[in-house]
Amino acid sequence: MSLLAHSAEGPADNRAYLLNNGTARRYHSAVTESVTRISAKIAATAQPFTGITVDGLTPTVSGVDLDSPLHDAAAALDELEEVYLRDAVYFHHPRYLAHLNCPVVIPALVGEAVLSAVNSSLDTWDQSAGGTLIERRLIDWTAERIGLGEAADGIFTSGGSQSNLQAMLLARDEACRRELSREGSPVSPKFSTPPPLSTSFERGDPHEQGGPPSRLTDVLPRLRILTSECSHFSIRKSATLLGMGAEAVIAVPSDDTKRMRTDALAAELARCQSDGLIPMAVVATAGTTDFGSIDPLPEIAGLCAGYGAWMHVDAAYGCGLLVSRRRALLTGIERADSVTVDYHKSFFQPVSSSAILVRDRATLRHVTYHADYLNPRRMVEQRIPNQVDKSIQTTRRFDALKLWLTLRIMGAQAVGELFDEVIDRAADAWKLLHDDPRFEVVVEPQLSTLVFRYVPSTDQDPDLSDRVNLHAREALFASGAAIVAGTVVDGRHYLKFTLLNPETTLEDIATVLDLIAEHAGGFLAEQPRPALSAR
Repeated sequence: MSLLAHSAEGPADNRAYLLNNGTARRYHSAVTESVTRISAKIAATAQPFTGITVDGLTPTVSGVDLDSPLHDAAAALDELEEVYLRDAVYFHHPRYLAHLNCPVVIPALVGEAVLSAVNSSLDTWDQSAGGTLIERRLIDWTAERIGLGEAADGIFTSGGSQSNLQAMLLARDEACRRELSREGSPVSPKFSTPPPLSTSFERGDPHEQGGPPSRLTDVLPRLRILTSECSHFSIRKSATLLGMGAEAVIAVPSDDTKRMRTDALAAELARCQSDGLIPMAVVATAGTTDFGSIDPLPEIAGLCAGYGAWMHVDAAYGCGLLVSRRRALLTGIERADSVTVDYHKSFFQPVSSSAILVRDRATLRHVTYHADYLNPRRMVEQRIPNQVDKSIQTTRRFDALKLWLTLRIMGAQAVGELFDEVIDRAADAWKLLHDDPRFEVVVEPQLSTLVFRYVPSTDQDPDLSDRVNLHAREALFASGAAIVAGTVVDGRHYLKFTLLNPETTLEDIATVLDLIAEHAGGFLAEQPRPALSAR
């Protein structure tokens, strides 16, 4: 029987599955076998997807009896081939052109293997030690790249949506603090200017927890978030989760390049002021999901300063510019109060690897709670760094290790050069689309996304054009030969390329365009011809 096989007959045998000094050899063998298989699978992948349907795969997964263990890692990996690996969507393939999913760099995968085995939890020092210091150093490094200043801080998160949620929470509570102080209302410790971070309040006493002061319920309904109509849906979702409702979000129109119009923003801010509303935050986007557009950050920063609004920059996509030769595209981000970065997009990291950065570390007090069993208040006085004091999570993976090893092995410049490659490729692809009469493209990209549609003819019914593009995308996905995304622009269906793979060539893109046109043409050929009118 190989080291991968094990028949558990009792508690003592079950302990053989635990990773420790006595089972390290078994662990090494199992992981080696797994890596050997997945590396062979990736090497042999000829297209990004098999085209399997939900109905086609569901019986295979449902047929697995989870109450009958195989007691053999090799057998489990054989089964995994059937339920997952065979039909997985492979982001590393150059014709995967759909969403903001990147191929991952090998140094980060080394980090993934290490962090999974050691299994540190980054909530407190006594569960992570060096892991805490590594994460804090990476936060400092990122803040330095952004230019947030000496008082900056932050925390790793699960992704851009969580980072945006935390940013809006901080902005909300800062707005409440300022408004209540201005009105002379009682302000609970939660909203007051605190001593050092983590000393603001503890669990147990409702007043100490920031129980609503007498005027807080009057302030909350007046809060507004202003953001581009092209911004990420997580901003509205955050407003809902924070008890403000999606109606608290004001969508600011964008210009022809899909960037926020600052004249419209100024008008909305003035309207809020005249209507007695409080612009608690303006969310600028540095790389919109659909168009890759970067809002005019310096102008937005000036308006935020003038109206006393928190400026948040959602740079989940565009954060790769921090290490790019195009760094100037982010000019103005250094004036933000908070910034979202997704390393698992343009830093080529495995999911999850993201962070929220803030200009003033004191604002993180709004997510600080003390628990006697975990991070009692005395630890602050002892200068023990507990990352849970800054996070809306408690248990948290050591995802920072992936980025640490990437920087230590490859270096930031190498990561930036990879991101520059995909931006260059998108520029070439835009020219290809612009010059192809079969397609229309919405906007010339700043980053690496292209929104376009197949155009049957100039006199075609718009509804039929929608159906053609929807069909082309679905048929391409079903074939598995390539994967593209879709979106809606001005009520009409469009297709989208998201280029994050430096291995994707212009030839790959041209081939996918031909496949789209082929599927579209086939669909049109099956449509009934309009009857000729009688003369």
